[in-house]
Amino acid sequence: MTTIYDVIRRPLVTEKSSWQSGKLAQYSFEVAVDATRTLVKDAVETMFDVDVLRVNILNVPAKRGRRSRSRRLLVRKPAFKKAIVTLAEGQTLEIFEGVK
Repeated sequence: MTTIYDVIRRPLVTEKSSWQSGKLAQYSFEVAVDATRTLVKDAVETMFDVDVLRVNILNVPAKRGRRSRSRRLLVRKPAFKKAIVTLAEGQTLEIFEGVK
C-alpha cells in the first residue's frame, strides 16, 4: 500500500450496517486485502476527522451465486476484507447519513 487513501475501498451500506451506524456508532467498510487494524484506524481518523475507539476486521469468503437457467454457468462473488469501525460517543460519519 502506498497511501492511507488506498486502505479503504468503499463503504458497505446494508440493512445491518444501517442499524449499526444508527444505534451503535459502528460503520462498515470494504478495505484492502493487506490492511491491518492500525492502518484502517489511521485512514478513518485522517479522512473523516473522527476518533476511532475500535476496529474489527473480517475476511468475508467468496460465495457461489445463483445458476442461470441452463445450470451450466456459475456466478462467483469474490472474497474481500471488511472492517467494522466503532467511533467515539456522539460522533458520526456524514456519508452514512440519510436524506436530510
